[in-house]
Amino acid sequence: MNILFFLRSVWPHLVTLTIFLVILATAVHILFKKRDTRSAAGWLGLVWFAPILGVCLYWMFGVNRIKRRAKLRFADKQDVPLPERKAAVDPSFIKQLCGEEDKMNLVQLSRMTDKLTRQPLMKGNRITPLINGDEAFPRMLSCIEAAQHSIALCSYIFDNDSWGNRFRAALQDAAKRGVEVKVLIDSVGARYSFPPITWSLRRGGVEAAEFMKTILPWSFQYLNLRNHRKIMVIDGCLGFAGGMNIRAGNCLADNPSHPIQDLHFFIEGPVVAELQRAFAEDWTFTTGQVLEGEKWYPRLDAGGDGVARGISDGPDEDFDKLRRIILAALYSAQDSISIVTPYFLPGQELVSALRIAALRGVAIDILLPSVSNLRMVKWASDAGLEELLQEGCRVYRTRQPFDHSKIMMVDHLWVLLGSANWDTRSLALNFEFNVECYDFQLAAAIGKIMQEKKKSAQEITLEELNAQNILFKLRNRFFRLFSPYL
Repeated sequence: MNILFFLRSVWPHLVTLTIFLVILATAVHILFKKRDTRSAAGWLGLVWFAPILGVCLYWMFGVNRIKRRAKLRFADKQDVPLPERKAAVDPSFIKQLCGEEDKMNLVQLSRMTDKLTRQPLMKGNRITPLINGDEAFPRMLSCIEAAQHSIALCSYIFDNDSWGNRFRAALQDAAKRGVEVKVLIDSVGARYSFPPITWSLRRGGVEAAEFMKTILPWSFQYLNLRNHRKIMVIDGCLGFAGGMNIRAGNCLADNPSHPIQDLHFFIEGPVVAELQRAFAEDWTFTTGQVLEGEKWYPRLDAGGDGVARGISDGPDEDFDKLRRIILAALYSAQDSISIVTPYFLPGQELVSALRIAALRGVAIDILLPSVSNLRMVKWASDAGLEELLQEGCRVYRTRQPFDHSKIMMVDHLWVLLGSANWDTRSLALNFEFNVECYDFQLAAAIGKIMQEKKKSAQEITLEELNAQNILFKLRNRFFRLFSPYL
């Protein structure tokens, strides 16, 4: 009886003490984990002034579980050593390549990227832009048909359509010839068409795997930890990379029902070994198979004069590399910055870097699609354009069809190409592969492509944004609040 009486008398104090300790623990977690002072102050205020609600909301939505989940899921992911080191060059080689003192900014950029990636720059590369599936797909298929030893193919989307079936048939024929064929498709991307192409690939004798299988029977564009990389390597020596998925909509000459503009790149030279390694690490994680030997890593000779480096990025050990490299490029720019991206939702740090570059007198051109396949993303993107236009950035809407191209160029020399978009999903939540290049020939080709896009594009002005209907502005600003999740 005395014990019951004691418990009845002290339980309010125990509950109060427990709540206080939980609030204190949450506050300590916020102080240690939140680097953004505004975010930390906001969460602290909510936790202290609305304790129960604040604590529940913080532990549900305020904790970054993406990086932690990725570390747990990818704890057994094995690093594949890069055998192609003889072509490696020091960042000071960029100064020799440029032959100009005023390009020292790019030398500093290459040094920073060296430290971030811990991967070498490699000389002797040739990188050729391929416009739309009309140029990319025939070149890719001809390389598959000529393969003798190995084919590694990774794609976010590999549709079961007319062009997807051409790739399937070519891969199956290669497997029948004795070529070792490995195909890796993201599990969500595989569901963009039904039945998934993986079924028929396996029936035809091709080793096909799905990256991080999901229980959802349909595609859902907002799932995290997806493999967004687009890589193909033939016999370990010819590579393709960029932002192009395998789907019929990329071939505009066929007049598809859902046309898509895009860019892909044919890559020759030592940097192809980095494409192969990125694929091999994902393949080993997904299947447990280790790719090794000369059929996957042959000796690579110089294919051109370009200097390049592969950049793997994702919410595992490569977390936040690409965003910091882009930031460094923006702060390094002296003359010009050109950006083409389908989804433009940069974080505040990237926005600030663009504004500061514009104030320094750097000419900044940003090319965005006039139509988007993701309406909410476009609305949120539109809400952020005003502050860039105010500082002198020039923003253009490229003509239809939807432009899925992803490219960045600084000072008419440094080029960043690959699978990543300018949004949180690409720069923090998904697995991407990009290539940074110091190559005058490639930069000139990219410059021409961008000029062609600008010729038919419509420039956005501050007056146009200010004249928008107030309801449209409210809608755009509302969806801007959710930009980290779009």
